[in-house]
Amino acid sequence: MNEATTLTRADVCAAAIADAFADDGEIFGSPMGLLPMLGVRLARLTSNPDLVISDGESLWLAGTPPLFAKADVVEGWIPFRRVFDIVAHGKRHVMMGATQIDRHGNQNISAIGPFERPTRQLLGSRGAPGNTVNNRTSYWVPKHSPRVFVEQVDVVSGVGPARAKAAGAGASRFNDIHRIVTNLAVLDVLGADDTVRLRSVHPGVDVEEVVAATGFALDIADDVPTTREPTAEELVIINEVLDPKGLRFKEVPR
Repeated sequence: MNEATTLTRADVCAAAIADAFADDGEIFGSPMGLLPMLGVRLARLTSNPDLVISDGESLWLAGTPPLFAKADVVEGWIPFRRVFDIVAHGKRHVMMGATQIDRHGNQNISAIGPFERPTRQLLGSRGAPGNTVNNRTSYWVPKHSPRVFVEQVDVVSGVGPARAKAAGAGASRFNDIHRIVTNLAVLDVLGADDTVRLRSVHPGVDVEEVVAATGFALDIADDVPTTREPTAEELVIINEVLDPKGLRFKEVPR
């Protein structure tokens, strides 16, 4: 590989995010954040050309422009108020961030500390409750650490499968916590009793490193595979089409 196509951890993460959307078919891919946007657009240009994307503000995009570039071809209007119709309808896969995720796949973006008197105010629950009971939901964590992966979240913003089932059919029917992609690994919530399971570790990372960076006991198979590397085609798309400025390295440094 030349310097422009040298494999980096950020590229592996982008491909892993793209894989999370590969089998969705014609659905609204709704990424929140830089690497999720890159991964979703990579999926659209490779594994899932039927994926519907927006500019993150108000436009449906017919083309697949570079990150934060002006839309080249617009095919529709999606004002913020219409997003809630799509959330309720369900034809959407959202990838959110997470300040905390616990062993049952609950997510916190609301506050840190005791519920009665938090020590730090965050974004607030925002759309997390509605996303997780209506839409396929994945999470992106750029720095896998015990501060993020905790035994129990301080506030439940996004609902994991065990809590959704306990709340009844209205909450569990469409609850689908699909993937958790981090800078170290790929996880899901298909472990025993709906707990977080280690699916793969990224190239250059071993299972022990992920265990040490997680604040609870992961469900781990005897043989954990390595996350696949991006193909040569994907690396060209990432480097020359979607992110020629290398913005992804702000989240996952070289």
